[in-house]
Amino acid sequence: MTPIGYLGPEGTFSKAALMQLLDAQDLKAPTQAFGSVTSALQAVRDGKAASALVPIENSVEGSVPATLDELASGDPLMIGAETTLPVQFHLWVRPGVALADVKRVTTHPHAQAQCRGWLHANLPDAEVIPAMSTASAAAAVAGEDLFDAAIAAPWAGGPLGLEAAAENIADNPDAMTRFVLVAPHGQPPPPTGADKTTLVLFMRQDHPGALLEILTEFSVRGVNLTRIESRPTKKVMGDYFFTVDCEGHINDARVGEALAGLHRLCAQVRFLGSYARHDGKAAVVRPGTDNESFARSAVWLDAIRGEGPGRG
Repeated sequence: MTPIGYLGPEGTFSKAALMQLLDAQDLKAPTQAFGSVTSALQAVRDGKAASALVPIENSVEGSVPATLDELASGDPLMIGAETTLPVQFHLWVRPGVALADVKRVTTHPHAQAQCRGWLHANLPDAEVIPAMSTASAAAAVAGEDLFDAAIAAPWAGGPLGLEAAAENIADNPDAMTRFVLVAPHGQPPPPTGADKTTLVLFMRQDHPGALLEILTEFSVRGVNLTRIESRPTKKVMGDYFFTVDCEGHINDARVGEALAGLHRLCAQVRFLGSYARHDGKAAVVRPGTDNESFARSAVWLDAIRGEGPGRG
């Protein structure tokens, strides 16, 4: 079987989130770690992985730029599922290293940001060196003495022979990270009634009101946005695209018509998938925006055009 990839190495939050998702879907599949978000998603494009689970958003630090940029470029991919995982960290050291001895710490930048307050209060003079993942940071501390400590998951250091010099050091105890399972572009899963759709929108031209025009396509059809942010296109300074999550499924009339309007408006619309929400929360459908209302409007318009059974 072609494996399911994840941001590795072993011991990352991505691996824990993948196992949680597989357990929830009662699936058994081989898994394979990749060293970066880019390599995990490229493995999907190359057929070396059937899909890949990567982080996309954190409740404290916001979105993961590497994931957003990879999904916005290259051969199209599609999100088929999402899951969230509580995020907490320990400070891992080699046996015999005391907290007072820690001068060089390594971790992933997102983990550093989520422990910023604790580091300021407890290790104000320590140098923090970025790592590809929290698990690779723990492995680096276990394998060499270049670093004194690693900030990593509560389960990451023990199997490597490390000890926790401090536990649960995240500034926000309720922090969550959202992960998405990405596969080759294809047919989205059927609607569940509690769905989310993800898009990438490239403006045709930068002009006053350009963003308002995009938002209006959602607003007039009663489509609620759960996330919107800009990312640089990396072409020229000040040139941005937008990445959007909205409530609903592409099979919902209100979402489908919004996408059709955006397709007329934008230079490019990249559909990244419609999939079940991790929290099972159904969208609040405003009066006049359900599928039946759109269907009745289409019948009425056909009648006015002389294509239907009569005006209503």
